[in-house]
Amino acid sequence: MTPRMINSASTANSRQRQAVENGTVGRTRVDFATLGRAPLKLGLGSRRVTSRDLEVMEATEELLHAEVPEPEGVASNVSLLRGFNATIPSAEQSRTRRRQMRNVDAPHLGLKKLGMNARGLLTEDDDGHSVTSEDDVVMVSRVETGRKGKKRRGRESLSSSKLLGKEELSRQKKEILRDKENLHVRRSLINNEIGEITNKIAALDVIRENLEHDLLKLQEDELELDDELEGVGERVEFEQAAGRTAKANGAQSVHVPQSSRRRKGPSFLPSEHNELPPGVAFMTLESHSAPIAALDFSEPYGTLVSASQVDSQPIVWDLFSGTQMGRLKGHTGPVKCIQVEDHVCLTGSEDGAIRLWDLRRVDNEDGWGEEGEFVTLSDVAEESEDGEAEASNGIRNGKAPADEREESCARVLEGHTKAVTSLYFEDDCLVTGASDKTLRQWDLTTGQCVMTMDILWAISHSAAPSIPGIAASIGSFAVPTPPFADGSWDMYEDFVGGVQFWGYGLVSGSGDGAVRMWDMRTGQAHRTLLGHTEPVTCLQFDELHIVSGSLDKSIRVWDLRTGGVFETLKYDHAVTALQFDTRKIVAATGENGIKVYNRTSMQHSTLLTNGHTHPVQRLRYMDRYMVSGGRDATVKIWSL
Repeated sequence: MTPRMINSASTANSRQRQAVENGTVGRTRVDFATLGRAPLKLGLGSRRVTSRDLEVMEATEELLHAEVPEPEGVASNVSLLRGFNATIPSAEQSRTRRRQMRNVDAPHLGLKKLGMNARGLLTEDDDGHSVTSEDDVVMVSRVETGRKGKKRRGRESLSSSKLLGKEELSRQKKEILRDKENLHVRRSLINNEIGEITNKIAALDVIRENLEHDLLKLQEDELELDDELEGVGERVEFEQAAGRTAKANGAQSVHVPQSSRRRKGPSFLPSEHNELPPGVAFMTLESHSAPIAALDFSEPYGTLVSASQVDSQPIVWDLFSGTQMGRLKGHTGPVKCIQVEDHVCLTGSEDGAIRLWDLRRVDNEDGWGEEGEFVTLSDVAEESEDGEAEASNGIRNGKAPADEREESCARVLEGHTKAVTSLYFEDDCLVTGASDKTLRQWDLTTGQCVMTMDILWAISHSAAPSIPGIAASIGSFAVPTPPFADGSWDMYEDFVGGVQFWGYGLVSGSGDGAVRMWDMRTGQAHRTLLGHTEPVTCLQFDELHIVSGSLDKSIRVWDLRTGGVFETLKYDHAVTALQFDTRKIVAATGENGIKVYNRTSMQHSTLLTNGHTHPVQRLRYMDRYMVSGGRDATVKIWSL
């Protein structure tokens, strides 16, 4: 320090000392609150300012009336003094002191060396020298035994050679009791810390669960984008094909469009549909008098065709307005299955016939006569290239000729001997399944049956083990359904519950509980998937999986590559209808609500809001639009 800095420091020191002395003279006492608020500066001299100089008086009255905050967390159950004492490592010190008090002077026994040998430690190095220190080596002197034959005295107990005294024992007792109390305090502290850690783990688990939920949502969004990308590609192909195709037959030609069953992209919906809450039935169609047996629609807010268990004339609906457009008249028995693609509709009935309809010609004054009228292919007027109807042989019952009216039925396919219970068509190829236990492949352009596949023949020539109850299926097939949620039940007589094909691969589900995979080029069943214990009522498949529903109250997801069961969903009642995509499985399971299974998060949900009052039997959805039919004879329109 320079002389100038030393002079400045001494000047400041003298000023501070004078200020302290003046404060002492002017005020003999400094209260506690003033001292706490006033800054304290100490000088650089040799004399330090102490509490005597300041004459500090504690504010005892204020401290006694002040509110002491309650301890939280770990300290809530332990007093401050006990917690402080518990942190003092007195237990080890007391234990060490007591152990030393119990030590007894005795000859060295070499116990450390014996312990090292017992643990397999080395006692000598390679040169023969001991690896232990000199302190570890203990020499035990030999005790003279005296004359031969003289007995040795017994050794006294080690505890008898040392007396601790009453005061020492009392002190040790108090130390032990205090240590036990401190251990109890420490145990409480540790338990509280464990509780806090448990709460933190629970909070982290909640955060992890939320993050996993967000991750699943991202996976669903990715799947939705994949479907939307494929939909865009399909739309590009469709518009290119539509631009290349010449409309030679005019606007009224019956052209079979591409199937919508494998369409993955989003559908075209009105802008108002986005305002609808999801999972709510916003429209109800009421015209049937019996439980719904079959339904299908062309597109959201398009054309719907539905039939009940007693309807031989399915009803055609305009989903945009919710009004009835007309009926499909021609079948002589109740309609069991329906498929709609654009303006083309195919229906299968108990009369064993399949009818091809043009929904653009449907109106309330359909020209097909009364219910129960029998019409064959020869009764259908053939159209010429210019769109005008050529002269035909007329209607069998003497009704007006075809050139006077435009009939909605374009073709009738006959061949099955019993009820047609399932059908599926793409382009000009149609496959039907019937209660005569056969599958038939049809050419829709010619109306001819191309191939017949016998299920009983496949059963008898299958290498798979015999299925229980197969003898009963050889004759007439009829099994009672398990009771639905409302207690009602039906007699199930559909031997073929579902069919679908893709390319040359055909999948069918039958009354023997088996799911069969057929080669449509040879008509042979090349694989049989066994697992269901009751008749298969519905199925669908894509590139990777087959999903089938059965009266055994389960849905099974099969792996196409291995033929094994990938996943099984159990329900309380029979499964009567299902549909799935990459994100969800929607099913009718004998309850008033519609079951939705999220394939990504593996969570189940039920659609009930404004829904059916009796169990659901049939359903079909596209994108965020769904139609369902129930045992309450109503059709519900849902927003997904």
